[in-house]
Amino acid sequence: MSSASSLDTKERVRQAIDIVELVSKYVQLRRQGRAYVGLCPWHDDTRPSLQVNPERQSFKCWVCDIGGDVFSFVMQMDGVTFPEALAMLAEQAGIPLKPARGAAGTTSESSQDKRALYRAMAWAEKQYHDCLLHDPEAEPARRYLHDRAITPDSIEKFHLGYSPNRWDWILRRAQAAGLSGKLLEAVGLLAASPEGGNSYDRFRGRVLFSIRDVQGRPIGLGGRVLPESGSTSPAKYINSPETPLFRKSENLYGLDVARDALRKSGTALVVEGYTDCIVAHQHGFPNAVAVLGTALGPRHIQVLKRFADRILLVLDGDEAGQRRANEVLQLFVGSEADLRVAIVPDGLDPCDLLTERGADAFREVAAAAVDALEHKFRVAARGLDLEQDVQGINRALEEILALIAASPRLTQATDAQRRNREWTILGKLALRFRVPQETVFERLRELRSGSQRRQAAAARAEASAATKGGPAGPPPALDPWQRELLEILIRYPELLGMARPSIRPGQLASASCRAIYETCCRLADGGLLPSFDRLMLELDDPALKSLLVELDESGSAKKTADPGPLLEELIRSFQKQETIKQHPAKTGLLREKRLDEGQELAVLREIVQEERTRQGISEPTDG
Repeated sequence: MSSASSLDTKERVRQAIDIVELVSKYVQLRRQGRAYVGLCPWHDDTRPSLQVNPERQSFKCWVCDIGGDVFSFVMQMDGVTFPEALAMLAEQAGIPLKPARGAAGTTSESSQDKRALYRAMAWAEKQYHDCLLHDPEAEPARRYLHDRAITPDSIEKFHLGYSPNRWDWILRRAQAAGLSGKLLEAVGLLAASPEGGNSYDRFRGRVLFSIRDVQGRPIGLGGRVLPESGSTSPAKYINSPETPLFRKSENLYGLDVARDALRKSGTALVVEGYTDCIVAHQHGFPNAVAVLGTALGPRHIQVLKRFADRILLVLDGDEAGQRRANEVLQLFVGSEADLRVAIVPDGLDPCDLLTERGADAFREVAAAAVDALEHKFRVAARGLDLEQDVQGINRALEEILALIAASPRLTQATDAQRRNREWTILGKLALRFRVPQETVFERLRELRSGSQRRQAAAARAEASAATKGGPAGPPPALDPWQRELLEILIRYPELLGMARPSIRPGQLASASCRAIYETCCRLADGGLLPSFDRLMLELDDPALKSLLVELDESGSAKKTADPGPLLEELIRSFQKQETIKQHPAKTGLLREKRLDEGQELAVLREIVQEERTRQGISEPTDG
């Protein structure tokens, strides 16, 4: 049970944070009636499945079955506990919290505590940034950035920094500030030496590019070695390792700065390097973001689709850039994104193109972008005689169809729009390679058939492993009677008094329903109305919050005019079922219809008397 003071703090935070504004930091929302809708961030959503209710200050994805309030949303998005979500939102709202106390009475600062990790990253970012601006040791870094045409405004806007070429520079500053080396290790700033295990600054001697999440919190670093640093590292660029804060497969450089421009333009301009991104912003392309030393992947697509309808991938004109462009076809088909590819000419990268030839030249490259399928066809058909080279045509077509076959299968259950997309793709291939459509469709079916057999074998192996102690399946669906009972009580909490004399919490089979009903009863005992808002405040478990939202929404949709009689009927149904459970032998005799009228009456009287005795009800007196 939460204390009164903690409930008061939770309520102040909840009222201070608008859920529409909070969700909009992660997902592009649009108004639909009295609610807002957007693409769900937890599955590959193509139709807006996420609903945000500003009146109830709740959210729900009906596909994922995830819902709740502002606290639940932060817990799900950032993978934090309730206390951490409360602290993050309280800080955002400017509401002070009492610090959590450890067992010895000291403030807890575990390296696994994400709040501590975020604080450590923010502190380190400032140290490196201040060093770049003011430290004489950073002069080579300032000169490098100037040579790359990066302006002082961009240095501030993107929080660039520098790590002096010393093994323990950041560690010594952390110790002086009272920060533990374990925290710096946990966020990837320190690395352990293979000889002796001593920690050293992972980014020493490098210009640093701060990687921030969509909320603008530092989560990692990218480092570019300076030629004069004397570093023996073979890597020109390095990124933070995977940490509790940083996943390179789902984060993008500059997204926090570009977020609003993505929404406004509807297009995400994706480049490959930090300097490409920064210089693009300087030349009037505020919707530019960059991948983090990895290829554009499915999670990147999913993140970008929250903010933009079209993704334009601008790749270097060198051989490696051409090769990477060939790899995006499967991503294009599988993600159902409007994904386009542009190649910078003459072996240049976007930064060089912008600084040497200007924004108009870059605009021309972007305007010439083609979808991934067209790009793949151009590469595959380069040098082929489409009239005579049958062997070359078959080889190129086979290569493209193999990529399409490996993408997610469009089934009969798939909506018509998605099926039409695939048919259009195959029709284009048939037209461009000048082969019959039937040949293309049939070959794709053959390739997929082989893929399905492999998938089925893998599924059988997985099922076999599950019978030997694999993870449990999804929780069972709620009993319709329990669902309807809670729908009424959540929508009409004043009716709880009708249910309590007949229904005890322990009689509800579902643990989730039991927890909600127990909370309703506890609030009522304390003289409080167990309203939806109060229940959301009392319960910290995100699963229970999600269930509350679901029950509130489904109960509201039923538009029950008079819930009292319906609740009475539910209570009678419950009492009947309880009687059957308490007296199975006697109720069995009644169901079998083998007793005469007098015997049935006697059995019924026995059941009634036993129930009255069990419930402590005295015999009625005559007169």
